[in-house]
Amino acid sequence: MNAQNSTVRRKNGLIGSGAAALVALALAGCSAGGSGTGSNAAAGLGAAPSASASTGAAASSTPSAAPSSPSASPSPTGPTVPEPAVLSDAQINIAEGQTVGVGMPVSVTFPHPVPASQRAAVEQWLTVQAGGVTGAWSWIRDRDLLDGERVDFRPQSYWQTGTQVTVRLGSGTVRHFTVGRSLIATVDVHTHQMTVVKGGKTTRIPITAGRPGLDTWNGVMVVLDKAQKVLMDSRTVGLGDAYKGYYYWAVHITTSGTYVHQNPRADTYGGKENVTHGCVGLADDGTAQDFYNQVIPGDVVKVVNSTDTVAAGNGYGDWNLSWTQWLAGSALKGAAGS
Repeated sequence: MNAQNSTVRRKNGLIGSGAAALVALALAGCSAGGSGTGSNAAAGLGAAPSASASTGAAASSTPSAAPSSPSASPSPTGPTVPEPAVLSDAQINIAEGQTVGVGMPVSVTFPHPVPASQRAAVEQWLTVQAGGVTGAWSWIRDRDLLDGERVDFRPQSYWQTGTQVTVRLGSGTVRHFTVGRSLIATVDVHTHQMTVVKGGKTTRIPITAGRPGLDTWNGVMVVLDKAQKVLMDSRTVGLGDAYKGYYYWAVHITTSGTYVHQNPRADTYGGKENVTHGCVGLADDGTAQDFYNQVIPGDVVKVVNSTDTVAAGNGYGDWNLSWTQWLAGSALKGAAGS
């Protein structure tokens, strides 16, 4: 199933903390993930997704084979322009002192679009200090926002465990966060298996993914939040009365409503066949709860051997862009080491 929960995600611009809060959602049911205009924004996930399940991949084209080296580095002496007023209303997706997974981008959103002519100045006043990490800002067309309302920072590759990060939005907002242990879950829709690598330990879990025509999004997704209980209703995505009910131990990975969650059908079809409406189903024998208990926001869920690649702005699809593509989305066209 796929579901949408703006209540759990949108709280002063912050992503979910990973607490096991009971949540009943007015949702968007399982599908390939849905497309539609607007997008999510980690720091302001909102708006119900479109019922369409098609071309979100178009906004995030297939990565090129090999990333390039950074093209330039901004001046180390600091901003050379006055601080843009828009930064006073900016929101950031990470709470002070939060511990996140290795895939978590820093996502900054604005209440109104930042004109292209002002984006370089905004980037100059956004700083990330992370002990020598090379990364860059890139303007993302968020699924639920307008162009110019979201800019993300990510390293060239996943964060290293234990990294201490300080983010400054101009002269005002400051956030400190820590990168926790690494958890990367790879879902293979052909073998119907999810391989979870956590802190060097590997576990394999039988899964059932989206059935043909309602395929699970391909590509790298990042955990947005999680909830013990989610109400999913197929009518919200134009699938009639296919399903309506509560699903448990739900780990949220796209704004359009893709989850990894408990699904009783996985008891029968897990490891054998794809039968869901787009989400990744786990057995209700404790398997789903165990996975739920392990994950935190920022952990990586990568789907392979499916069809369309999830868009960069449908949750945190940032990692589906090559480094060359990422730098191209920066107004400064360059990377920074810190």
